[in-house]
Amino acid sequence: MLKKSLVLMSISAAFFAQAQDVSLIRNTVDVYSSNPMVGSAKFNAMAGANGALGGDASSLLTNPAGLGVAISGEVSATLSIAGNKNSTSLGGSTIDYSKTRGDLGNVGGVIAFPLMSKSAWKFINIGVNFSNQSLDNVVESPGNVNIKATLPDGIATLSGHQYSRAGNLSKMSFGVGANYNHSLYIGAGLNFFNASVDQYDQLAFQMAKNNNIDVFNKQDSPYWERASGFSASVGVIGKLSPNFRLGASLETPTFWSIDRDFSFYNNPNYGNGVGTENRKFTSPLKATVSAAFVASKNFSLNVDYTLGLTKPDYKVYSIIERDLNSFFKDNYKNMSEVRVGAEYRVQQLRLRGGYSYLSNPVDALTITRFDNAGNIGDQSYSNLMLSDRNLVSFGIGYDFKSFYIDASYQNITSKYNSPSMRGLIGNDYDSAYYSTNSNSIYENDAYAVSSVKNSKNNFFLTLGWKF
Repeated sequence: MLKKSLVLMSISAAFFAQAQDVSLIRNTVDVYSSNPMVGSAKFNAMAGANGALGGDASSLLTNPAGLGVAISGEVSATLSIAGNKNSTSLGGSTIDYSKTRGDLGNVGGVIAFPLMSKSAWKFINIGVNFSNQSLDNVVESPGNVNIKATLPDGIATLSGHQYSRAGNLSKMSFGVGANYNHSLYIGAGLNFFNASVDQYDQLAFQMAKNNNIDVFNKQDSPYWERASGFSASVGVIGKLSPNFRLGASLETPTFWSIDRDFSFYNNPNYGNGVGTENRKFTSPLKATVSAAFVASKNFSLNVDYTLGLTKPDYKVYSIIERDLNSFFKDNYKNMSEVRVGAEYRVQQLRLRGGYSYLSNPVDALTITRFDNAGNIGDQSYSNLMLSDRNLVSFGIGYDFKSFYIDASYQNITSKYNSPSMRGLIGNDYDSAYYSTNSNSIYENDAYAVSSVKNSKNNFFLTLGWKF
């Protein structure tokens, strides 16, 4: 056991020394390896659990075979109001960040084509779905007077740190589903992704001699990424009886092309400036199995389980991609998520609820860090940078026959530790912090580690028309 711990510590130390900044790991996992899961208000109220139920365009987010369940055409649009709050603590102090943003969260439609022949194939349906979500997130850590630095202008104390990200992630899906004798449904889809990420990593020190604040940027940050990707999905749903259904789907990795602009500092040939590069990234392959119980037309229950079957992988152009791949190879656990959703109907009224649990995809890591007293030592964290996530949701809807209106609410919570402040200059890498105001360079071999409580409160309103 001791030998394993030492190996993990050496891996994490090698990665963090060379991979520029922690935001690369976080964005790899929660931007480029995740799917937008903002569907209709009904879908969101049931925590995205519809893999064996289907019936509308949101099926393209989980199992395209659900398109084949539809027996009439439908189109809907969903307004989302997303609220995000971080409470970040260090050294006995806490800074809160909150932001609420309204946007078009989802648009979807299904066209049902009944087959008039005497064949057992009853419907061929075509579906389109657009899902969109905000990536805006700010983790602002307080300062700590016990953590000191020696800068060219003298002694300074840690005044604070900020990871700031702005952007959007969207998924446009096109699919086809077929209904065989109202007992077997098959489907396939193509998915096209777009992402924009504006990422900052800034460190602030307060000078002891005059109390002035000096702000430093991490080498190669801020950076701005504009990315596109594509994947394909296939699925099946089968009725074991009029009340029980099973479903399964497979989504290929998303193949991303990421264009990056980044600020660099103190380059021996170019000084300070902005560089451009392209990265190729392949997200994990994902599989979902589902089960549904439909007691009657008034009650249904669905359970989904999604598992990542492979690991994130960058095409290697430099030491950065090589070290990222080494980190994920040794420290990434296959992502898994359980989603449970239910709907109860009272005449034209719809009552819905759901829950999901997403596991932490990163193993425990041991790093060198400052404690609150400013002492340096090693510590292991089970939720460094990322953690598990819990989602609770509920909703209500009313069916006016041709038209319907649905509303839902989601609360999503997670807690993790956010490392920052560490940066070194080596022979083949540079991860230090730079101040363009004072022309200072800050190097340090230990992290300041903040604790972060994240809470998202999301509201959705869907208007739909059946035809």
